[in-house]
Amino acid sequence: MTPSDKAFIFDMNGTMINDMEYHLDGWHRMLNKLGANLTREVVRSHMYGKNEELLVRIFGNERFTLPEMLAIAHEKEVIYQEAFRPYLALIDGLPAFLEQAQQAGIPMAIGSAANNFNIDYVLDNLAVRPYFKAIVSAEDVVSSKPDPEVFLKCAAALGVAPADCIVFEDAPKGVEAAANAGMEAVVLTTMHTREEFAAYNNIKAFVADYTNPVLQQLFNRS
Repeated sequence: MTPSDKAFIFDMNGTMINDMEYHLDGWHRMLNKLGANLTREVVRSHMYGKNEELLVRIFGNERFTLPEMLAIAHEKEVIYQEAFRPYLALIDGLPAFLEQAQQAGIPMAIGSAANNFNIDYVLDNLAVRPYFKAIVSAEDVVSSKPDPEVFLKCAAALGVAPADCIVFEDAPKGVEAAANAGMEAVVLTTMHTREEFAAYNNIKAFVADYTNPVLQQLFNRS
């Protein structure tokens, strides 16, 4: 595999920006406002997939209509964005890593369970949209991670075979989605510990940020 026939696919929250504790704060506040009475750690365990799916997991199918869920989710995202805005920044080393990948001719995409409201918030405020040839959001898929749909759509949009894609993820469900897509993954340990990924054998490396020298191996011809 040479740089011209590989691709990088990034999850966004917790992978490009270290914001998951702010999402957790927003959901913990919103869910308990709705009467869920959950601890932060229980809320943390539900933080994967689409916002509507999270609400269904906690409250069941009958509690809210879809428009109500969308309104709840939007209110939560406003809370999150306002709280995180002073700290909005790419994870250490990522600006240089993106530039290196672009200079190497490696196409890149975002495959995220975030909605476009949050993706736009990150990409436009941090001025990194030009690095990405494809963006697949929660609104673009039927099935959420660990279903591989989001990553397979990224690969198709980039014109690269799934086996030649490397996924950057921070969550076990995301790594599982990568495995289901036939892709290897690099794990950012921003939200979960290594031990939580013990079930997966498609992990190339664990890194705290993009300054780790092990990532330079991704640019090697192999």
